[in-house]
Amino acid sequence: MPFINVRITRDGVTGAQKAQVIKEITETMERVLNKDPKLTHIVIDEVDTDNWGYAGMTTTQYRKDLSDV
Repeated sequence: MPFINVRITRDGVTGAQKAQVIKEITETMERVLNKDPKLTHIVIDEVDTDNWGYAGMTTTQYRKDLSDV
């Protein structure tokens, strides 16, 4: 029973996009590893950009700095 956890930043991802990610990961697990889709669990965790660090700063600040350039 595969359990796959996907973590993304919470910044405008739609329900349709998340459904597509779940569908395609499930299909990949079936095609590549022969896993039963009925037993494949996918969890998407959305993390606020203030709670995700990158390059020594929050993702919020990192993206702000990029947009200021």
